[in-house]
Amino acid sequence: MKVLVSDAMSEVGVEVLREAGIEVDVNTGLKPEELKAIIGNYEGLLVRSATKVTPELLAAADRLKAIARAGTGVDNIDIPAATEKGVVVMNTPGQNSNAVAELTIGLMLALSRNITQGTSSLKACQWEKKALMGHEVGGKTLGLIGIGNIGALVVRAAQGLRMNVIAYDPFVENTRAKELGIELLDDLDELLGQADYISLHLPKTDQTAMLINAQRIDKMKDGAYLICAARGGIVDEDALYQALDSGKLAGAALDVFATEPPGACALLECSNFICTPHLGASTHEAQVNVARAAGEQVRDYLLKGQARYALNQI
Repeated sequence: MKVLVSDAMSEVGVEVLREAGIEVDVNTGLKPEELKAIIGNYEGLLVRSATKVTPELLAAADRLKAIARAGTGVDNIDIPAATEKGVVVMNTPGQNSNAVAELTIGLMLALSRNITQGTSSLKACQWEKKALMGHEVGGKTLGLIGIGNIGALVVRAAQGLRMNVIAYDPFVENTRAKELGIELLDDLDELLGQADYISLHLPKTDQTAMLINAQRIDKMKDGAYLICAARGGIVDEDALYQALDSGKLAGAALDVFATEPPGACALLECSNFICTPHLGASTHEAQVNVARAAGEQVRDYLLKGQARYALNQI
């Protein structure tokens, strides 16, 4: 058995496989044609977000049986094509949830208290104390779109900050909201109109692409804040720029972009916009967790036929 690790990740995942007697090649940064030329040699593939598992790549993967994504989002993997090829696709939900939740809270606080602007100002030898007056989050309403693993952790943290939390998630039962001590709304527009802060915690799908567009931003409270550490492309970045430039929104924070890196992006010119380069899962702890989980998933599938968190049926 041979497994290819095509994206940089913790060595823990490689060790899990090698300890089970599986041969592992770590070959990262490959161009699509380079990856396609060698993929036929492997039964397993471990990826993060850089590797694009396309129908063309899968067509050349004659021995491939399993793909594990060291992380949650799988928009870089063509799951229908993998299913047609007979390749199981697995992800590692929950392993990096705490890291993303902590970043979400950090971005919210940075927006509210002008932390990044204050840092930049002071480093430029300026003292803009009055100009950088901020807001407290205590007593404000946080609206969460999605209350899965990450959203639930954000709920707990926000409650610790004395925030009122409401949520919209058509895929969960109201019992989950009751367990979390929050109100679950049936109408997304109702949440948008009530929340002082809105944070997105959902995958990018055909249904969620451009979910936050100009029409939905219009339904938000004037002076609201938007945070997204989920997936790029859920927020219409052009519409967000217009809302920040006009003052409709007081501020926004993105950890993810439709194109990464975003290059020359109008949002980067907004003083009320802060951003990070897709750091949601970028903690030492999270990377160890997802690599270990992905390695264990591929090991168990190749050696025992056991699939955990499979996203398709083979």
